[in-house]
Amino acid sequence: MDRIGMKNRLVRIAKVVMTLLVIAIILFPIVWMLPAAFKDRTELFAIPNKFFPEEWSFENFEKVFKLTLNGYNFGSSLLATLFVTVVATALSLFINMMAGYVFARIEFPLKNVIWWYVLITMFIPGITILLTSIRVVNILELTDTVWVLIIPGVVSAYNIFYFRQFFLSIPKSLEDAALLDGLGHFGTFWHIFRPMSTTPMIVIGISVFMGYWNSFMWPTLTISDNPKIAQVTQIIRVLSDAYAGDYGVVVAASLVSIAIPLVIYMIFQKKILEGIATTGLK
Repeated sequence: MDRIGMKNRLVRIAKVVMTLLVIAIILFPIVWMLPAAFKDRTELFAIPNKFFPEEWSFENFEKVFKLTLNGYNFGSSLLATLFVTVVATALSLFINMMAGYVFARIEFPLKNVIWWYVLITMFIPGITILLTSIRVVNILELTDTVWVLIIPGVVSAYNIFYFRQFFLSIPKSLEDAALLDGLGHFGTFWHIFRPMSTTPMIVIGISVFMGYWNSFMWPTLTISDNPKIAQVTQIIRVLSDAYAGDYGVVVAASLVSIAIPLVIYMIFQKKILEGIATTGLK
């Protein structure tokens, strides 16, 4: 084998090794959580530590769902988080898709100026306007309500940009034919563009879903006196205080909290990969 061939082979081997290393680092916490959730405190901190428990126990999961502390309950918070996430995802898709369609297909005064304003908001870190956002929701009396968890994150400049770019790739002849048939702009969007947007809807929908599901700072700052709508990340924090040192309970709660988004990702995995490939071609 010549020197160039050997060099290329070593490069490929190095890439495979690095890829496997990155995958191992990413998956290790999840793989470790699976058996750890079924261990008692003694086994969890035993040295040397065994990967699988000697006796599989569901005691940690029972503690997770039985705990009610100052009105906080893991089961009710799981349902509240699911409600907030589903409603917010549906609203986000509808609003951002319509905005993307407007910027892609409809001409109106100051369109370019407004579009540049939307784009500029993509470059503003969310943490820099956190205090201002909290001040706004306080003035609107939205704190400790379900709407403070949904409304502030519904509109996204990135999501509008994503849908706009997708709609620009759709042939204008389809839109002209729909307008000639008397559908109007909303009818064209709903009956023509929306059905053709399944893949980008799934990609953005999963992203929005995960953002709301994993949100911790915003619920913590805006929900302080209404435990019925406390989010699952807040409950895990409560559990970590209630079971200080008994980390098996916290691990069990974390495992349950990642189960729902993991199942959703597995269901839509093919569409997500298609959406990523489509994005790379634009």
